Amino acid sequence: MPTSRHGVRVLGPADLEAFLALAGRDPVTNVFALYRARTTSLEPRWLGGEMWGRYADGELVAACHVGANLVPIEATDDDARAFAERALTRSRTATTIVGPHEAVRTFWNAVAGSWGRPRESRWMQPHLVIDGPPAVEPDPLVRRTERGDLPVLYPACVAMYTEEVGVSPELGGTGDLYRARVTQLMSRGWSFARFEQGQLVFKAEVACATDDAAQIQGVWVPPEHRGKGLATAGMAAVVEIVRAEIAPTVSLYVNEWNHPARRAYRRAGFRESTRFSTVMW
Repeated sequence: MPTSRHGVRVLGPADLEAFLALAGRDPVTNVFALYRARTTSLEPRWLGGEMWGRYADGELVAACHVGANLVPIEATDDDARAFAERALTRSRTATTIVGPHEAVRTFWNAVAGSWGRPRESRWMQPHLVIDGPPAVEPDPLVRRTERGDLPVLYPACVAMYTEEVGVSPELGGTGDLYRARVTQLMSRGWSFARFEQGQLVFKAEVACATDDAAQIQGVWVPPEHRGKGLATAGMAAVVEIVRAEIAPTVSLYVNEWNHPARRAYRRAGFRESTRFSTVMW
């Protein structure tokens, strides 16, 4: 496919090795992109979008995942502006821009006048990692979820998503798709929870993973059970299981203003590595 005047073109299977080398410079921060590349081989039909690459002197120097999630990868400010210029040649397909703060900020500043007012912007989200044992005793009652847990787990996932994102994942008749995603994570062994007397009191999932890292999402404790230390001990248990059976480094990102969650992660042993930002429609 032709390269634009800024050196940007759509990547495909032939570019997979070069892309993995690029994203592999920071396999923890780029775990989503690496996971998507390895599971799709950069085939647009499997990506549900495109992966753009930017070249300089014939070398791949930056990339951008362009689907429902638009994610800059190893992008400098100049790279982000080049990706934004290409994005402005087409209608917006992304419902979220997410990634390292500087690249997201630069990209957003370039497209903001054309892409419409976002529903919400979340700047400077701490990106946290842990690559050793948790700092507190893991909750022994946290376990992988099973098919029989779905009637209790699914409403908790809907409640978490609605609280976190601000809209229900079932809005517009998409409940079946969201239920399929919850079931898929369960089937992979990527869904964890603690139950008490048939009620869910803590949950978390692995969103994506490679041999190097796993990214956690959907951490949630029902409001009536907060303040009891369930998130701290629960996350310690998730870290212990994930590091033993999925990937040696565990990461997540959290809203800057969510001080209770940040305290729980810090107590569990997470440390900040960088800052992310998210723009949502």
